[in-house]
Amino acid sequence: MRFVLLLTAVLSFGASATPAQTPRTQAAVFAGGCFWCTESDFDKMPGVLSTTSGYIGGKLRNPTYEQVSAGGTGHIEAVRVVYDPAKISYATLASRFIRTVDPLDAGGSFCDRGYGYRSAFFVATAEQRRIADAVKARAAAVLKKPVATLVLPAATFYPAEAYHQDYYKKNPVRYRFYRFNCGRDARLAALWGK
Repeated sequence: MRFVLLLTAVLSFGASATPAQTPRTQAAVFAGGCFWCTESDFDKMPGVLSTTSGYIGGKLRNPTYEQVSAGGTGHIEAVRVVYDPAKISYATLASRFIRTVDPLDAGGSFCDRGYGYRSAFFVATAEQRRIADAVKARAAAVLKKPVATLVLPAATFYPAEAYHQDYYKKNPVRYRFYRFNCGRDARLAALWGK
């Protein structure tokens, strides 16, 4: 009897220890000015599994928000988007991204000014570059103006401090106040007719 109980326990343990199959995922990095807003915009998309606010493109290792926002590090605020390519494509993400930024603004994004707030695609593959360039070209055709959004090679992505992650969820009133006062949605409506 003990043997049967032991055998049942071992077999049960083995069955429950088998990990569930996880979906294949991919990642993309987009810089849309304030990473709180970019994170919020991507989190609403079906097929997006997670977003992480952070910094990319500079020379300083493990930069802080204070260092990046002061300028001079070469980093840009960005969001790393992990997604399920069976549910959403990079092309769909890129097309949505360009409509969440002011692609005509070379001096920052909305009320946030400076290089650290530029809009950019950080591309990791030739396919991502091809798609980003095509999205920029379509935006330029629709807006009938040159697009200033950058297409840059992917680099080391440094996650931002914990208080920046999911800021729009943790501080909804402050977030909405910031987004409204920055004029983000009003400018997007003027650009894209939303």
